[in-house]
Amino acid sequence: MIEVASEPIIALDRADIYQGDRPVLNDVHFEIKNGEFVFMIGRTGSGKSSLLKTLYADLWLHTGSAKVAGYELHKIKRSDIPFLRRRIGIVFQDFQLLSDRSVEDNLSFVLRATGWEDKGKISKRIAEVLMQVGLGTAQKRMPHQLSGGEQQRVVIARAMLNEPKILIADEPTGNLDPEVGDQIMQVFRTINNAGTAILMATHNHDFIKRFPARVLKCENGSVLEG
Repeated sequence: MIEVASEPIIALDRADIYQGDRPVLNDVHFEIKNGEFVFMIGRTGSGKSSLLKTLYADLWLHTGSAKVAGYELHKIKRSDIPFLRRRIGIVFQDFQLLSDRSVEDNLSFVLRATGWEDKGKISKRIAEVLMQVGLGTAQKRMPHQLSGGEQQRVVIARAMLNEPKILIADEPTGNLDPEVGDQIMQVFRTINNAGTAILMATHNHDFIKRFPARVLKCENGSVLEG
């Protein structure tokens, strides 16, 4: 069987990444294919977070070109940014769950905000993503009733709701102890094995040893293959 080469899910060419008015990465060029798992490493202040924010259009791309999930970031209109973000899942280090709502209500809030209306389909999708992250019975629990690792699983489930082509994760285990961090890594690997690409910024070099994957390194204003 001949495999048809599909368009990369992320492609940057001669991109300069800014934090405010200050360039932090210059002449960035890389691609991430559908289904790839890629680590991004680099010291604090090396530009990792600014690059990730540029990929989901939280920071503007001023120079060069970038295409993410079919959207050209150097041309994107503000009105198209919510549609870009439906095609990618974003996992933050701090959980950003709504503390006054149950797990189910946190997830249904996102689905309704992205155009879902049918209550039955909403409930079914929530059950599916919670099963995917190993929290099949957590619908009615409140965030404060969950451990840090369980809250991060809810965050990953939230990122998966609209079946993104790629998850972008910024230090997703940074606030977790090592054993729980390992469990979260296993969740990401399971999601990746099912076909979703993952770009994960991390400081944890143990992960890179134990979960070998491609590495991009932010260093001295450049992005290099690790």
